Amino acid sequence: MESRVRYAEIRPYTVPEELAGPAAGVVVLPTVLDWTPKRVYDLSDDVDLRMLYETVIREAMHVEELRKFLDPVLLSAVWQRLWLPPRVRLMWEGRFPQLARRAA
Repeated sequence: MESRVRYAEIRPYTVPEELAGPAAGVVVLPTVLDWTPKRVYDLSDDVDLRMLYETVIREAMHVEELRKFLDPVLLSAVWQRLWLPPRVRLMWEGRFPQLARRAA
């Protein structure tokens, strides 16, 4: 049986040392991160917040992008409800062990 490798399993992902993104307000993602018509996210809206975090975590190629758009408190609050590739989740929980504890 042929084993297929999924893109999410080999794609390079980045995990920052720290996060300093906004904790409130509206965020507009640059097209390099979000090329869909929905590039404006209201952090007070749970669906928008989760979509923003999933998009940034999956698409950011540079640590600066992650730092700029993600807040550590908000990340912790939504972590267990984010839809992320398993490898990404493990990488982030390795860097931020409190996320793994929060999800348990």
